[in-house]
Amino acid sequence: MLDMGATSAGNIRFFTGKGHKNYSEDLLRSSLDPALRIQDSDGKSIVDSKKFLDENLVYPNSLFDVVLCWNLPDYMEENLVKPTIDRLWSVMKPGALLLAFFHTRDAGPDSTCYRYHVTDSDMLEMQEVKFAPPGRPASEKQSPRLQRVFNNRHIENLFRDFSSLKFFLSRDAIREVLVVR
Repeated sequence: MLDMGATSAGNIRFFTGKGHKNYSEDLLRSSLDPALRIQDSDGKSIVDSKKFLDENLVYPNSLFDVVLCWNLPDYMEENLVKPTIDRLWSVMKPGALLLAFFHTRDAGPDSTCYRYHVTDSDMLEMQEVKFAPPGRPASEKQSPRLQRVFNNRHIENLFRDFSSLKFFLSRDAIREVLVVR
């Protein structure tokens, strides 16, 4: 399984205790690396998605049975979201599951970014994610800003190459989405 949030000792313990091999990549933090920044055709600073994927999610095809995507698409820069989801499709086995959380339109731009820790088969513990923006001192930690709110049609389009998609309304202005490759 692949956990796409910051390393969580609790998640590693929980899933390895159930016999799963666990991989972890903090893609949100990786996407903030200043060395990945380039200028687009309009002169706007963006993350180089090719370089980002050359350095992240580098796994053989069809390796993972489960991917915990969490709320990553809501907080990543726009030009990284679709290429990241496409890469996930490649590294997941056919029939593999992906769990993602998406904010609803009720969420404001200051919505807190959380790291999720699995504490039981039906329980998550949430911990606010804070880190210093690139080039700022560690003492200036802040929660990443919500980049966008996907509506259901956008989520369906994002996962259009996958075989199945189910939406569940969760609490705290969050939709839980279960995707099958």
